[in-house]
Amino acid sequence: MPEAQDLVSVRYMVDDVAAAVEFYTRALDFEVLTSFPPAFADVARGGLRLLLSGPASSAGRSMSDGARPGPGGWNRIHLIVDDLAAEVERLRATGATFRNEVVTGPGGSQILLLDPAGNVIELFQPAARG
Repeated sequence: MPEAQDLVSVRYMVDDVAAAVEFYTRALDFEVLTSFPPAFADVARGGLRLLLSGPASSAGRSMSDGARPGPGGWNRIHLIVDDLAAEVERLRATGATFRNEVVTGPGGSQILLLDPAGNVIELFQPAARG
């Protein structure tokens, strides 16, 4: 595992920290670094450290204007896969939810997977280079 300063960290707000840890470790091969449910856990895959912050975490506290941080939105982590069709089939078999169907463009193919809180994960297979 790389040192913490060598990881790129992304914070996702989640409704249920334990469910998020189970999803990321089971479905997407992340490794648990720390886990303090129901408030917080962090998981890593390669050079990515994903901070999973629940409503009880300091990141979940209300802002000075009263707004509360929450999950969802269109920002997302981007995971490269070797075989997108096989990955989609495997994840669908586990009951995973997708926001769309596979989209293919000049750079490759992608699909948007949702975690248990509705945060988006882009699975991307680069186009073959010839």
